Amino acid sequence: MAAIVADRYGSPDVLRLEEVELPVPEADEVLIEVQAAGVNAADWHLLRADPPFVRLMGFGLLRPNDEIPGADVAGRVEAVGRDVTEFEPGDEVFGDLSACGHGAFAEYVCAPEDALVSKPADLTFEEAAAVPLAAVTALQALREGGIQEGQKVLVVGASGGVGTYAVQIAKAYGAEVTGVCSTGKVDLVRSLGADHVVDYSREDFAEGGQRYDLILDAGAYRSILDCRRALEPDGTYVQVGGATARLFEAMLVGPLLSMTDGRTLGNVIAEPNREDLLAVCDLVEAGDVTPAIDRRYPLAEVPEAIRYVEDGRARGKVVVTVR
Repeated sequence: MAAIVADRYGSPDVLRLEEVELPVPEADEVLIEVQAAGVNAADWHLLRADPPFVRLMGFGLLRPNDEIPGADVAGRVEAVGRDVTEFEPGDEVFGDLSACGHGAFAEYVCAPEDALVSKPADLTFEEAAAVPLAAVTALQALREGGIQEGQKVLVVGASGGVGTYAVQIAKAYGAEVTGVCSTGKVDLVRSLGADHVVDYSREDFAEGGQRYDLILDAGAYRSILDCRRALEPDGTYVQVGGATARLFEAMLVGPLLSMTDGRTLGNVIAEPNREDLLAVCDLVEAGDVTPAIDRRYPLAEVPEAIRYVEDGRARGKVVVTVR
């Protein structure tokens, strides 16, 4: 089968399209004929070992342990292990493989059945592949921030993968949502249901005088101190992703600042969670959440797809069409 392989850390240039052996499912696994895969910022972070401590977190000290990257997968079940009870060949499934070896950038991949859920009938495979990691990250971050109906929520990086879902999920919770993005992405953020949109090239949300109950920062281009000024006295700031310096700032400075007054500042490292993915499915099927897909790439062009996401140009999600 064809697969994208990374046998060393580096830029997207280290990725190669190769023929590899077809995987065989273990007893609790299913073999998926991959139809589409999602591209996430996590793909280039892991590929570059950025931040460096990912090497010490089980991803490989000198080279990637998972040679075939790709977390978000959507496809059809080709075969099942003897202990699998929920799925059978022909079922349409999708899920996040980041906790079980990755491998979505390939024609076939094996995954534990508990990493997958049934694909909603109204979603295409490409749309389904755009959902798992980004949407679950947005959901977990909003929950961590204690989102409630009627709150004023600011989503920084509202036009990105996580941001597009955060805007829609926050609206589904009944919040008044303001999205922050660049000029060329204002219309996209409005189309997602944002009540207000801030073009950061023309307006500084940290200096505008508006205060928010919850800030979800999926861009992390501003200092946590700047974002803190835009919080209500009892507000919460939650960072997801972003540059390494901002990540450490939220991890180390955030808890210290949180002890000085009623505002809470920190970050969230999302974890694959089947129940949360099912919760997102409910929102999709209810019409509250719709994947926003910017570009589609064939399997051979995964390096270009990852580079496009890394450069910050994506308007929503980027997917790889395998079949």
